[in-house]
Amino acid sequence: MQPLVEATSLVKRYGSTTVVHGVSLSLQRGEILGLVGESGSGKSTVARMLLRLVEPTSGSVTFDGTDLLAASKSDLRHLRRRMGIVFQDPFAALDPRMRVHQILEEPFLIHREERLRGNALQARLKALLDEVGMPDSALTRYPHEFSGGQRQRINIARALALRPDFLVLDEPVSALDVSIGAQVINLLRDLQRRHGLTCLMISHSMPLVRYLCDRVAVLQHGRLVETGPVLDVCDHPREPYTQALIAATPNFDPAFMQQ
Repeated sequence: MQPLVEATSLVKRYGSTTVVHGVSLSLQRGEILGLVGESGSGKSTVARMLLRLVEPTSGSVTFDGTDLLAASKSDLRHLRRRMGIVFQDPFAALDPRMRVHQILEEPFLIHREERLRGNALQARLKALLDEVGMPDSALTRYPHEFSGGQRQRINIARALALRPDFLVLDEPVSALDVSIGAQVINLLRDLQRRHGLTCLMISHSMPLVRYLCDRVAVLQHGRLVETGPVLDVCDHPREPYTQALIAATPNFDPAFMQQ
C-alpha cells in the first residue's frame, strides 16, 4: 500500500549548520507515527518539511503520491486543505485579538470554502467545538478567557476544520498540566480513530508515544537512529540513545490516561 506521506533523504541546512541529516520516513494511512528525541534534535524541522512549511535543502516529500516539493502554488493550496497542525504552545497559537468564531472561520476563508456561509458555517463551527468538548458559547469569547487545556481544544478544532487527512501534533501537551494533558491526549486519540487520521506525533516522552502511537522513529542530532513498531522499540531498544530516552522519561499509569 502506498504511504500517505513519504520523505526520502531530507536534509536541512541553515548556513553552515546542518540540522537534519538525510532523514527518510513514511506514514501509512490511519496510523500514528511518533517522532521522538531531545529538544533540538530536529523533530519540528522534519515535521515542517513534511508540510512544506520549511523548504528542505535536499531530499523529497510525497503526499498521496504527489511530489510536494514540485507542486505549484495552486496545487499546494489544494493539498494543504488535507493537512493540519496542532502547535505546542496553546497560548501563542491563537490570535488574542480574534474571537473563537473568527479563529475557526479562518481556514474556510483562506481556502475559499464557498459552500459554507451563514447558518451552514455557524453549524459547522458549533460541530467543531462539540467534537473537542467545548460549548457553543465559546464562539463569542477571546482566547484569554480560556484555560490552557481549553485553548488547546480550540487549536485542535481549528486544525480539524477542513477535515484533513494528515495531522501533525507538535508536542501538543508539553505546555499543559499532567491531568489536563491526559484529557487532551485521549481526545486526540478518539478523534484520530473517529476520522481515520494519519498523524505524526512529536514528543520527547517515550511513555506517551508508547500509549498513543503505532510506530516510532527516534531522532538524535538530526539523524534517524532507530525505527520500528512502538512496542518493539520501547521494550527492546537497540540504540543506547533510545535506551537513554526511555530511562529519562518517568513512566505513567495507563489507568490515569483513561480518566
